[in-house]
Amino acid sequence: MKVVILAGGLGTRISEESVYKPKPMIEIGGMPILWHIMKEYSYYGFHDFVICAGYKQHMIKEWFADYFLHTSDITFDFTHGKNDMIVHNHHAEPWKVTVVDTGLNTMTGGRIKRIQRYIGDEDFMMTYGDGVCDVDIAKLVEFHKSHGKIATLTAVMQEQQKGVLDVREDNTVQAFREKKNVDGSLINAGYMVLKPAIFDYLTDDTCVFEQEPMQQLAADGQLMSYTHKGFWQCMDTIREKQLLEKLYAKGTAPWKKWED
Repeated sequence: MKVVILAGGLGTRISEESVYKPKPMIEIGGMPILWHIMKEYSYYGFHDFVICAGYKQHMIKEWFADYFLHTSDITFDFTHGKNDMIVHNHHAEPWKVTVVDTGLNTMTGGRIKRIQRYIGDEDFMMTYGDGVCDVDIAKLVEFHKSHGKIATLTAVMQEQQKGVLDVREDNTVQAFREKKNVDGSLINAGYMVLKPAIFDYLTDDTCVFEQEPMQQLAADGQLMSYTHKGFWQCMDTIREKQLLEKLYAKGTAPWKKWED
């Protein structure tokens, strides 16, 4: 089963770094968040990736082109008048990676539509290239296969960002407490599983996957939710990047299930 990762947006909310590189290439612990997401899927045995690139897409292609070189010990031998390269202790992921330029201003649905020819007639997974999660992907896929619908999304509880007030009709504050998980609402965290029929819901480059296609799927009774009560965190801002960096540096990153 292939894994499609949306990695083409401008990342304007984290422009401090995205001005220099695509948001999925912003690093956590010295490696792009895109790499972290791929390691999650690879842990569960999914190694075939299709990257929907766009903004600064050449940087993603160049990173993968150099990945083997950067993760191995290399001897460059010029003593015979040529560049002999000897690779030592090489390490390579068991990945097949297709990086597709899906356009600079293409919307999410349009990006998925553009990679249809790389998917074929099999179910596939899809997620966003800016969020990590400790969802059990094997159980997610099992759930998707069990219900037979076109689309399954992973739903997580989005916490409130402020303290919670209990206010009377006369505007008197009756109680105040800090936010809790139960104060939030379920949101789409990505980590989706889709049948090829999803392409029938997508139109052109202006198609926003999270709007009309998702709404139509729901109206048709073809959208299912897999509720995840564990960790999920997107990286929209520098503050969120720093949070992920801190977790990774402390060795407490919930999404990191693989061995170094």
